[in-house]
Amino acid sequence: MRIALTGSSGKLGTVVARELTAAGHEVIGFDVVGARGPAFVQIDLTDYGQVVDAFGAVGDRHDGVDAIVHLGAVPAPGLRPDIATFHNNMTATFNVFHAATRLGVDRIVYASSETVQGLPFDVPPPYLPVDEEYPARPESVYSLVKHLEEQLAIELVRWHPGLSITALRFSNVMVPEDYAEFPSFDADARHRKWNAWSYIDARDGAQAVLRALENAPAGFDRFLIAAADTVMSRPNAELVAEVFPGVEVRGDLGDNTSLFSTAKAQRLLGYEPQHSWRDHV
Repeated sequence: MRIALTGSSGKLGTVVARELTAAGHEVIGFDVVGARGPAFVQIDLTDYGQVVDAFGAVGDRHDGVDAIVHLGAVPAPGLRPDIATFHNNMTATFNVFHAATRLGVDRIVYASSETVQGLPFDVPPPYLPVDEEYPARPESVYSLVKHLEEQLAIELVRWHPGLSITALRFSNVMVPEDYAEFPSFDADARHRKWNAWSYIDARDGAQAVLRALENAPAGFDRFLIAAADTVMSRPNAELVAEVFPGVEVRGDLGDNTSLFSTAKAQRLLGYEPQHSWRDHV
């Protein structure tokens, strides 16, 4: 496929571009900054005219795309004022989705967020391990936008029955250079309790994108995307007893198994996390 990848210069985007290319796809990066070249287009995603024009054709570089991977956004709460985060992320996502429908692009995979689950869990999750089955609980403007993006997708696939939109609720994205810090997390269980000690290796994040492009049917669905393990060496039972006492436990917690369940992504997309920080430290 020829794939438009927004946010191609970001932490996850650079890895996604590399892995999709390695899988045989043609990737064209779209971002506000990036290296000049035939596979990159500088764009302001909040300008709809730029989005629909650039996805449709860019000179002699391409004459349209087969799919869109939308990662471009203010990537976390607190980086910009709330109003700037809302205006940028909501507008960019609407423009990307709407341009796709105008151009007849029927396959979209995009970055939702683990924050939709209720992070930073100042109010504990309703049960552990966390999954996609309980209603969204946005606790920040950033997370609110991610929830509204999912609602937007639900309506768009109703309007356009052949359209496939997949929301990947990525956990905290990490690359191997980040893993040296992980052993220090054991000293204070509350330091990383905000997402139940979860993370995602960017290479596995890219795998999830690839699996969604390959396997997601028409319609909308959402998937938690996390590593197979936690960021901690301490056992889950000990962590949960200390930080989330009284929270319902559904099934076996495992020793260090991720408390963000990826069972749905594994079952429906074929996602299978391969990378662990424990292999690098």
